[in-house]
Amino acid sequence: MIEQAVGTVHTAVDDLQQRKQQARLNGGEAKLNQQRDTGHYTARERIDYLVDEGTFMELGLLNHSDVVGTEKKSFGDGLIAGIGKVNGRLAVIQAGDKSVFAGTEGTVHLRKSKALMAYALKRGLPMFNLNEGGGLRMPDGMGSDGISTKLFPEELLTLGREVPFMTSILGDSFGGPTWMAASSDFVTQLKGTCMAVAGPRMLEMATGQKVSKEELGGWQVHGRHTGQVDTFGETVEQCIDQLKAFFRYMPSNASEEPPAKETDDDPSRPVDAVLTILPTKPNQIYDMKAIVKELVDDGEYFEYKSTYGQALLTILTHLNGKVVGVIANQPNKYAGAAGPEECEKATDFICLCDSFHIPLIFLHDTPGFRISTQAEKEKMPTKIMVWNQALAQSTVPKISVIIRKSIGAAYGNMCGPTMGADFVVAWPTAEINFTGPEVGVNVVYGRQLEHAENPKLERKKLVEKWAFDSSPYKAAAGHYIDDVIDPRDTRKFLCQALEYACHKNGSKSERRLANWPTGF
Repeated sequence: MIEQAVGTVHTAVDDLQQRKQQARLNGGEAKLNQQRDTGHYTARERIDYLVDEGTFMELGLLNHSDVVGTEKKSFGDGLIAGIGKVNGRLAVIQAGDKSVFAGTEGTVHLRKSKALMAYALKRGLPMFNLNEGGGLRMPDGMGSDGISTKLFPEELLTLGREVPFMTSILGDSFGGPTWMAASSDFVTQLKGTCMAVAGPRMLEMATGQKVSKEELGGWQVHGRHTGQVDTFGETVEQCIDQLKAFFRYMPSNASEEPPAKETDDDPSRPVDAVLTILPTKPNQIYDMKAIVKELVDDGEYFEYKSTYGQALLTILTHLNGKVVGVIANQPNKYAGAAGPEECEKATDFICLCDSFHIPLIFLHDTPGFRISTQAEKEKMPTKIMVWNQALAQSTVPKISVIIRKSIGAAYGNMCGPTMGADFVVAWPTAEINFTGPEVGVNVVYGRQLEHAENPKLERKKLVEKWAFDSSPYKAAAGHYIDDVIDPRDTRKFLCQALEYACHKNGSKSERRLANWPTGF
């Protein structure tokens, strides 16, 4: 009897191993090889590249479609998922599997994804999505009964930024993968792929409109026009590396502060080079990234949405080992004047940083907002005020440095006085006013100058007077700003101010922006 029982156990174990071996082939060996032959990673290979070696625990290996007759060709039901470690930190991971019905979403697929999201929230685990897929599977979703069980999962709609939610578009993605990306805190996209509500074929059938996938949802569409994707890569490796790089600045969940970085970079290090980076002429352009590089630890930073709203920089970096977010005007693009895209970009970044306890540093050099008939059509007043509303609601420490110009309402949006900053300081080169001296003189004295005996000389005198009124010393004298600092001491000031601002609760915020939408 004992020998018979042992034999039965061995038979059961052998059967289990055979089932798992077959399940790892997903939609079949031929389809997996087809992916590899076209230069694409399979879903499991993408996960292997993301996670630390030997740490991935797959969940749902033995899943398959619940449609009768498809059991042997639908293992995983188009989704590989589980828990592993990324850079030594636990995370939930799911990857769309194109080898099973083109990665479309059937009942089991959706049930598994929903369960993984719920578990990530329950245990405070960040979530990585390696997306590729054709949306809701047909005919599974057809009919009133089919669609009724396959609508948006509540977990996706109520994430509340409790955990970082990060997505990479690594193949053409429609429907579900797109909804997931649009709900994410960070998205990267492989160049050559398409992300859209539906594919070109469905668009043509529904509307008669013929477009290429690049025109519909390629990287340039999202990088320059929609802002729905934050970074882009030429290869799968680059995209996944971008996920890892972003994750280094994130806490694992909303109950924690972001992890500190070890650095030997002296927090009191003088930054003499900024004196040569800032041009001597007040209207000459320069690259604000060069100043950021001088100020931050080891000159290292991660740019967020670099191709969208380029007159404003949004950057994740470290100061004295602490994660900070930098919002900086970029003078070499529209002179640093923000338009509708920059407003959306700033609002998005403020929500991200405030939700995950990342202090904000503002570096001013802007002549004001970029106004035009097109900007008005794109609701510029609303976008300016939504940026201000996010700023007013944010409760992380905020520090402002006025480097050169900070003109008009933009002075407020860049966290000037009364906008909730812990500290506001200026360089001696700062110019603060309702409008620039030249514009102001033209508006107020234009007709008078037309009739002056020496218009050129009179205009010069007026510009000099208005420039004096715009200097930071008047604001400092009335304690409207906290100090005028030597530019070379900016790193020292920021590191010290950050330490003092984080004294009571670290960088913990009240997370008032955690339920703001992930797009605007």
